[in-house]
Parts: sequence; structure tokens; C-alpha cells
Amino acid sequence: MALGLFGIGLLAIVAIFLTPILSDSDPALWLYLTAMLAPIGFILGVFFALWSGRRSR
Repeated sequence: MALGLFGIGLLAIVAIFLTPILSDSDPALWLYLTAMLAPIGFILGVFFALWSGRRSR
């Protein structure tokens, strides 16, 4: 789940940078909102990795 959110967010970031290059318009608001999934996915990934890690004895 976290990897999917992170990947979708990265694709949105790439689309934000490619939109002005490929067309003369500004990126849409939904791209900026979707790009916010990248840090959320990263934080969830770190949280899940730490949560499922080995416990100290």
C-alpha cells in the first residue's frame, strides 16, 4: 500500500514537470494534490518497516 502511494505520488511529480514542457498550460490542481501522496507513502513505508522489524531481546 505504501509503495503504491509513493509510486503514484512520484508519477504525479514527473507529470507536473512534464506538463509545461509538452504543452503551454500549467499543471492542474489535481496533479499537485496527487503529488502529496509521495511523502505520505514514504512515511507509511518507514512506519511499516519499523513496526514489522525485529524486536530486541
